[in-house]
Amino acid sequence: MRTRDYDFVFTDLKMPGMSGTDVAKSVKHLRPDIDVVIVTGYATVESAVECMKHGATDYVEKPFTEDELRVFVRHALIRREDRKQKQLKPRVHVVASAERGTAGEFYIPGGVLISSGHCWAGLADDGTAKIGIDDFAKKLLGHIDAIDFPEVGTQVRAGQPLFSIRQKGRRADFNAPLSGKVVAINASLRTDCEELDDSPYGKNWICIVEGNNLDTELADSKIGKSAVALFQEDFDRFRAFARKTTDEAFVDPASLCVGAFENLDDSRWNSGVSEFFGR
Repeated sequence: MRTRDYDFVFTDLKMPGMSGTDVAKSVKHLRPDIDVVIVTGYATVESAVECMKHGATDYVEKPFTEDELRVFVRHALIRREDRKQKQLKPRVHVVASAERGTAGEFYIPGGVLISSGHCWAGLADDGTAKIGIDDFAKKLLGHIDAIDFPEVGTQVRAGQPLFSIRQKGRRADFNAPLSGKVVAINASLRTDCEELDDSPYGKNWICIVEGNNLDTELADSKIGKSAVALFQEDFDRFRAFARKTTDEAFVDPASLCVGAFENLDDSRWNSGVSEFFGR
């Protein structure tokens, strides 16, 4: 492990001297980038879950033929390559408002304000603000099924729910970064949330709020280098969160992945949403 590179380690579950679970622990400690597969004749839900807790990626049940093992490995390799492509580098770039961010990295348009709950706000000269979710929220959430928009004319308060993101029947509330009246919603996102995959900023705002206490409330939002620092702090918080979970999305807690929240169970999903977007 220390001197050569491997994509996979296959280890039996039941062995004299050291169990497959112990092998999985050791491999993931030395090389978290290697996928561990447990080979077992004792394939039960309990043993599989126990192996996953210690970093195993999957398990295969004995007996199997050589052809069956080849098929298993091909599928495992496809999943591994897909996961590697989704891995994000924890770098944040501030870009001109018309620019796109670097693929695989995070970005923030210059002049955009970022709230602690990962909403962005772009101010207009008339005192209104376009509001949406930032790149941290979009990348970590991954696919979005639908958006629950606020009603036009609704009075909202800073720190209270403004809109919600729907994913697999679950809801993530995002809090308003400022108080005021909702004067518009982005109807195009009502029919096509996939536009957010192109960029969560710019034309893909979710609603417009006419603020009534901008000077005081927006002082808590971040811009430029301060916004970059917020992202970087939450990268560290995310890694700490990842180490507490056994979900496949977080086999390697050192990396951030596009759609990392998608495969979480409901309890962990709700916990993550509250921790990162409920502020």
